[in-house]
Amino acid sequence: MAASLSELSTYLGEKLIGRVNDAVLAYGELTIQVEPRDLIEVMTFLRDDQRCQFISIIDVSGADYPSRARRFDVVYHLLSPKQNVRIRVKLQADEETVVPSLTAVYPGADWFERETYDLYGVLFSGHPDLRRILTDYGFDGHPLRKDFPLTGFVEVRYDDEAKRVIYEPVELKQEFRNFDFLSPWEGTDYVLPGDEKAKTN
Repeated sequence: MAASLSELSTYLGEKLIGRVNDAVLAYGELTIQVEPRDLIEVMTFLRDDQRCQFISIIDVSGADYPSRARRFDVVYHLLSPKQNVRIRVKLQADEETVVPSLTAVYPGADWFERETYDLYGVLFSGHPDLRRILTDYGFDGHPLRKDFPLTGFVEVRYDDEAKRVIYEPVELKQEFRNFDFLSPWEGTDYVLPGDEKAKTN
């Protein structure tokens, strides 16, 4: 498998000169890095070339690295059933970068791109219906970004008296608790609640 992936990496480097920024073979997987402007051309080649035949899109996902200038990785996973090989294609984007939609090349990318937009805020140009898919209407923010607050901004509940869904600012029902992180097997310097009732020898 590693030999065939190495050959594929060399082949792609020869056929896609100037369009593949980097190719990494690690842990039995080939990952190629492209620029957003080259995405459609590279993906069309991977689908149509007789040596590749990556006809099946498995997933489109994202990753957030807020310390980078282009903070998002958009990651595509493809499968070639005939070659029995998988490949990962990655590109970098930020909040303003518009990534071309793959729906014309892989119609199955439709909902995956909507999910990536919803959870990370990555914009896809040419998408037939780019709207949220997992979060509620009017949801504020993108919940898989690293800077998104863990509690969110609003909470949703059904009010039985009003007979409708209510949106309210998040309210923490209890104060934050302090934990000492001491192992109960090693013992603590103080008596745990309930231990005062234990018999002493």
